[in-house]
Amino acid sequence: MKFVCAILALIVVIVIIPFVVPIGSQSPGVDPNANLPWQIELDGSGGSTVFGLKPGLSTLADVRQKLGGEIDLAIIAEPNETGLIEGYYSQLALGFVLAKVVVTVDAENGAISQMRERALKAKHMDSMTRKITLHPDDLATVEKMPIKAISVIPTVNLDEATVIQRFGQPGERLAVSEKRVHLLYPEKGLDVVVDGEGKELLQYVAPRNFALLREPLNAAEGGTQPAQ
Repeated sequence: MKFVCAILALIVVIVIIPFVVPIGSQSPGVDPNANLPWQIELDGSGGSTVFGLKPGLSTLADVRQKLGGEIDLAIIAEPNETGLIEGYYSQLALGFVLAKVVVTVDAENGAISQMRERALKAKHMDSMTRKITLHPDDLATVEKMPIKAISVIPTVNLDEATVIQRFGQPGERLAVSEKRVHLLYPEKGLDVVVDGEGKELLQYVAPRNFALLREPLNAAEGGTQPAQ
């Protein structure tokens, strides 16, 4: 499953307060003003830090230390694809933001293919997507691998104005349909997908690796509109 297309199905929300965790749901010990999605630190050398992690450098072990050990780790593969190693949190408090989080491990296709051969089991998710459980012998290896991307799906719906208020004007605005638009921030290593019919998606990479987010969009249908 390519993280650039990782959009969840629509969840109906009756009352929406952008980015806010419901009162009383904050986890003990979580600073509501730290590790927020728009708190991106740049190092001036093409790297970044978000949620205490450095995309492209931090390992999966670092993810467990910063975000928690209860991560669902597996190879996620579409038909006729090798797949990606992904770690999934069904719910995390990122400051006062409640969200689902997916981290994509930076592993070569050859290594993933070998892990698939040793895998314990596989099951189908939505459509024909397969979730493949890693062999215990491979888990230690994966823990040492860096993550190349972090994807965040807030539990509340966002609109374009709210995103711009929090992150600033995008470097590029790419509309792929009447309801879906990519707000691209190359200098931050960020793509925010605003979807009028589904859940919003925030995708982070190191700014030096922004092509990981931009290149898959080059062939996408729909016109490009300049940032407003």
